Amino acid sequence: MNQREAEKLEDFFCSLNDAEAPLLLLDYDGTLADFRINRFDARPWAGVRELLALIQKDNRTRLFIVTGRPAGEINPMLQLPEPVEVWGLHGAERLFIDGSREMQEAPPEARDKLNELRTQLRLDAFGGLFEDKPNAVVMHWRGHTPRQARQIEQKTRSLFEPAALLSGLSLLEFEAGVELRVGRDKGGAVEAIVEQAEPRTPVVYVGDDLTDESAFCAVNRMPHPHLSVLMRRTWRQTAAEVWLQPPDGLRWFLREWEKAVNRPGEEYRRLLAAG
Repeated sequence: MNQREAEKLEDFFCSLNDAEAPLLLLDYDGTLADFRINRFDARPWAGVRELLALIQKDNRTRLFIVTGRPAGEINPMLQLPEPVEVWGLHGAERLFIDGSREMQEAPPEARDKLNELRTQLRLDAFGGLFEDKPNAVVMHWRGHTPRQARQIEQKTRSLFEPAALLSGLSLLEFEAGVELRVGRDKGGAVEAIVEQAEPRTPVVYVGDDLTDESAFCAVNRMPHPHLSVLMRRTWRQTAAEVWLQPPDGLRWFLREWEKAVNRPGEEYRRLLAAG
């Protein structure tokens, strides 16, 4: 962490104590949990569940998960004392704490094209892992050799790129895969969450993947106290203001959040200075 990043973190954490309900927005895969080829094996890193539960207990932090997964998968994976609000499918789906759900509608032409591609890819996924989402068709090539991955990607793009020209559809690239989808992205989810908060509410978004870049950019545009964090083992070009490495960097960040929310800004600065 360089000096600029350290100062950004300190200033942001010191803004939390004066806020009634600061916003903690977290991606799941790659951020709270390591990637797994079988996504249901991706459990939070050791200690993360306990830290999130501690943050929940302060009754001030508004905790959200913003994920590419269907929203209903997250709370069973987290197993926190209380459910959290989840914006799934990269923001197209909203799962409320009470279990109610909102889903963006797809234009008819886009919906028909997705159904056509679903039928085709169930028969032949080019050797990749086809994932069928309510608002998207997804192809993964994680775990394949570089040569196999290139072949899967080329064949998938030959289908997805022409379809992305249709109204309502867009191509979303991520590490080791591509998604043809309809609906808001993670940046749109961040904007929708912040719109419902009080003015000047501090907001942070923590993510790892290319799909998180729209969320980083949305946070960076906020007039509120804000922070965007790339949580990733190796650095890459990013719009995020700070880079931390999981899992240690994640555990450190969550511990600092809990301390900062529950201590006056000057007391928190003294704690930082004392190490």
